[in-house]
Amino acid sequence: MEEIKVSPDYNWFRSTVPLKRIIVDDDDSKVWSLYDAGPKSIRCPIIFLPPVSGTAEVFFQQVLALTGWGYRVISLQYPVYWDLLEFCDGFRKLLDHLQLDKVHLCGASLGGFLAQKFAECTYKSPRVHSLILCNSFSDTSIFNQTWAANSFWLMPAFMLKKIVLGNFAKGPVDPKMADAIDFMVDRLESLNQSDLASRLTLNCQNSYVEPHKIKDVVVTIIDVFDHSALSLEAKEEMYKLYPNARRAHLKTGGNFPYLSRSAEVNLYIQIHLRQFHGTRYAAINPSMVSAEELEVQKTQLTED
Repeated sequence: MEEIKVSPDYNWFRSTVPLKRIIVDDDDSKVWSLYDAGPKSIRCPIIFLPPVSGTAEVFFQQVLALTGWGYRVISLQYPVYWDLLEFCDGFRKLLDHLQLDKVHLCGASLGGFLAQKFAECTYKSPRVHSLILCNSFSDTSIFNQTWAANSFWLMPAFMLKKIVLGNFAKGPVDPKMADAIDFMVDRLESLNQSDLASRLTLNCQNSYVEPHKIKDVVVTIIDVFDHSALSLEAKEEMYKLYPNARRAHLKTGGNFPYLSRSAEVNLYIQIHLRQFHGTRYAAINPSMVSAEELEVQKTQLTED
């Protein structure tokens, strides 16, 4: 069984895409880590936000594939933020620092929730043009842990890791899903106590998305039909919240389809981003888009 960590793709990613560290807050212990790949002339890139257990590396398959097609892709890892408003303020400052006016956000699990909250937070002066939500949720109460949100900061790292690992799939899974779980466990090991405690706090703090504030944002929902940490009612809630969203279903893939089913996930992301080709919100280098595709795009835009 080939492990992701020693795979040629992962090693190619680590050796060709530099990890940047950026501080945008007055508190210089708050460091954003990110990979920024693809044409820097693109002002509306797609930005990936990881789940509780993830780091900026977990989307390396998306970074490699999408930059190969001409997209600008940023995959990031958040600093320690204990509060959703504080996160939104920090993320807004990061976009200002990177001189990005509007962006497409793709978030997995907690990353998807934070992407929705950021879109909601900035709705008066929109910074989010579209959302891709992978195995994500819109209300933290689904985890039944809002009572524990205020005590995560007290817990030792091993206990926090145990809480996170409790959501990972148990029992037999196919080799690619097993590799994905191994890789995520490895990423989880790299996070310290405050990283984990703050993410779990954001994940479980009593909060929900207010859909009327982000009704103009284009949404694609990616989810899996097999076992994942999300309950069926959490998925149904997302469909209700975004009745016009495109739905991309994967038969299998577990909690981390961007690793275990990367080709399918990349295709769904590409389909989502294709609707913005030929507009100022395109995340792709125009020279990489065929003239025929642009023509089709313009026809669709005029019909809409």
